[in-house]
Amino acid sequence: MMQELNPLLHSQLRLAIMSVLLSAEEADFVYLKEKTEATAGNLSVQLDKLASAGYIEKETDGSGSKPRTVCRMTEAGRQAMQEYVAALKTYFSGL
Repeated sequence: MMQELNPLLHSQLRLAIMSVLLSAEEADFVYLKEKTEATAGNLSVQLDKLASAGYIEKETDGSGSKPRTVCRMTEAGRQAMQEYVAALKTYFSGL
């Protein structure tokens, strides 16, 4: 039986962000923007959605001339990704 895919992670951009953070301990906004090829506005909105869900932590350091936002995946985010991948595999089990 196919499992339902987590709609929060099933968005292309949010899934890309989580995939980058899965392989990196942390990533700053500029790096995520380059890797996902997202606009700054869209990336910001999607990061807020992931942070609100508890999947990532965002930390902004405003001490320099430009604020720097760093993102890290939380344990809940790792768990959600594992469940997402497991659910996705159920779609391919009959192949």
